[in-house]
Amino acid sequence: MAVNHYENFPVASVLLPARLRRPVQLVYAFARQADDFADEGDWPAPVRLANLAGFGEQLNLIESGATPSSALFVDLAGIIQEFELPLGLFHDLLSAFSQDVVKARYADFGKVMDYCRRSANPVGRLLLHLYRATDPRSLARSDNICSSLQLINFWQDVEIDYRKNRIYLPADEMAEYAVTESQIADRNAGSNWRNLMLFQIDRTRRMLLAGAPLGRTLPGRIGLELRMIVMGGNRILEKLQASGGDVFRHRPVLDSLDWALMLYRCVFAYR
Repeated sequence: MAVNHYENFPVASVLLPARLRRPVQLVYAFARQADDFADEGDWPAPVRLANLAGFGEQLNLIESGATPSSALFVDLAGIIQEFELPLGLFHDLLSAFSQDVVKARYADFGKVMDYCRRSANPVGRLLLHLYRATDPRSLARSDNICSSLQLINFWQDVEIDYRKNRIYLPADEMAEYAVTESQIADRNAGSNWRNLMLFQIDRTRRMLLAGAPLGRTLPGRIGLELRMIVMGGNRILEKLQASGGDVFRHRPVLDSLDWALMLYRCVFAYR
């Protein structure tokens, strides 16, 4: 679950078994803090990259069996050992966040998906390791869910990302639909914008639903937590579609009625 959209979905909530809440919180704390290095504050790019490299060095200390110098990484080292979490997944996250510092445009959907593979999918895979559910089908479904959640975040935050000089919409698809960067700058959600966004919404929904069965195969409250996450993503897509993709005037967020609807769907109507 890609980092900036964590706020939209339940993270280590009371739905999870108590024994898993702290490990899940530590994974998200790592991802959240690393993402902040890339996005928050007024640091120049070299400082952002140095901070991310520092996280990488802490991971290297864990790999070598040395004691990390940061309290976060001391705690992480414990769950990495206990649950046999692959360190490469943490490094993948750092790679994606470092890319955010230096890369602002994506030529095609394949490039966007490569970013999702490193920015979002590692979190889902780490959680599956915590849940002891790392069979190939579960990993593939998790990847579909996580990549789609990252894409949902991109589509709802087009304007926010543009203020940071980032566009995650594939450049070739923007050209195909005759959408220009100036249209984003002008907050112009005209017909060509609508068609581009509806295309993105449809593809993203298909990806999300391809992973959705994982919420039924994971047991008990773990599965319910995941079903809530999937329903949250789907609800954002519904709102995006209802506005014709006009994120400039109708950026979708989840409210209390949405959470009630999501819970109902999780219990009674989950696909």
